[in-house]
Amino acid sequence: MPPTSSPSIVNEHLRRNKLGVPSVVFFVVAAAAPLTVIAGGAVTAVAVTELIAVPIGYLVIALVLAVFSAGYVAMSRHVVNAGAFYSYITRGLGRRFGVSAAGVAVMAYNLMQVGLYGAFGFVAAQVLDTFGVGVSWWVCALVGWAIVGVLGLLDVSLNGRVLAAMLLAEVVIVLIYDAVMISHPAGGTVQWDALDPGQLLNPSIAAVMVVSVAGFVGFEATVVFSEEARDPKRTIARATYIAIVAVGLLYGLSAWAISVATGPEAFVGRAKADGTELMFNLVVPYVGQTFVDIGHLLFLTSLFAALLVFHHTVARYSYALGREQVLPPMFGRIVRRTGAPKYGSLAQTALGLVVIVTYAIAGWDPVDNMFARLTTIGGLGVLILMAATSFSVIGFFRREPHDEPVWRRVIAPLLAGIFLAVLAIITILNLGSLLNVDATSPVAWGFPVAYGVIAAVGLIWATILKWLRSDIFARIGLGVETSATPDSGLDMQRSHRVGV
Repeated sequence: MPPTSSPSIVNEHLRRNKLGVPSVVFFVVAAAAPLTVIAGGAVTAVAVTELIAVPIGYLVIALVLAVFSAGYVAMSRHVVNAGAFYSYITRGLGRRFGVSAAGVAVMAYNLMQVGLYGAFGFVAAQVLDTFGVGVSWWVCALVGWAIVGVLGLLDVSLNGRVLAAMLLAEVVIVLIYDAVMISHPAGGTVQWDALDPGQLLNPSIAAVMVVSVAGFVGFEATVVFSEEARDPKRTIARATYIAIVAVGLLYGLSAWAISVATGPEAFVGRAKADGTELMFNLVVPYVGQTFVDIGHLLFLTSLFAALLVFHHTVARYSYALGREQVLPPMFGRIVRRTGAPKYGSLAQTALGLVVIVTYAIAGWDPVDNMFARLTTIGGLGVLILMAATSFSVIGFFRREPHDEPVWRRVIAPLLAGIFLAVLAIITILNLGSLLNVDATSPVAWGFPVAYGVIAAVGLIWATILKWLRSDIFARIGLGVETSATPDSGLDMQRSHRVGV
């Protein structure tokens, strides 16, 4: 039997019925950080790949993720667990693979979250510099770190309102910029070359797809908030599809608008020359510097919003693992007053501090070395998890038949799984170029190896639990289905269906 001090699912659960569809959408779209992706990711993708197909790349990836979500949200109607990928892979492929996936997920989302501190600190320092205040990037990063640390322990619905305000302002400014760029096309004529479907036949289009999928990382976190959602069976499905459609259309429209303002023939050259300032440089002659300064400020809030959401995501993964004692039981504790994961949040805050201080002392670049590299590698981990989750959906519905159409149970997850798996392999093979390092660099091969190692450790740990703590092993992946008495007949009856 587990220690009596272990958290109980009854006594230590996340607050129920806190989030509706709008709140969940705000969380996951904020994680995608639209302004950051458009001003930074889309332009960088054009510069790196030297292809103007990025706008149509975003639309294609949105379609692929919609197919992925057919099985993903179908499973969400039957599995409600803040562990998301961990719980889904457990229920579809078995407990050992579930614990293995949990290690990959915690590593990937931690890399995404701490990497964002580099960009946040750098952009904040730039914004302050425009007001004549000179501050090091790491000082700004620490201020953001402190605010995120506090908000991470507060009521999740309060965080939802903060994110809603930031996101709405961000989307409004992006749409205004899009309108300005489209109404002032290069050469006086709106051109559609960047949306030409014929570009999908280019052998190099895979590179565009790899970069494009990184812009959507965060949408899958709808399931992470399922335990706190109102009517999760409907809320999560609706929020997931709304997030994909909204983000895909916004990315595609904005990237195309930039190509219109530069002209397709000059898009690559301007992307390389102007970098993340390209969009701002294109609109400043028509809207004035003050309006561009507002855009820079919202660029900063976009990064902050993503920081906050990924902090919540990591904390809830840790909570789910602690609740089931895959991690130490203390991670399953919550803040009684707010219902937020306590030690998962504090652990993420501590890690962020260590990374920021390390980069500051070492003098490493906060944008290229911290933001670009860590978030790219984190995105690779999420991509691997999405591929595995697609196949787990098939396994789940084979083991536990439910009234779902064959499209959701088999066809959609199979198509998405194959596509995402191939994309993950292409990403690993081209990771050096994506990180702007030599293919033989330890940075290029070290992190994929690290994912493999942590996945293997997860398999080993799950095997140890099966041998030494079969009661804990039996509850892995059950989440809110776990009863307050872990060895109850109901729990053990459920557990045999989860697999090995």
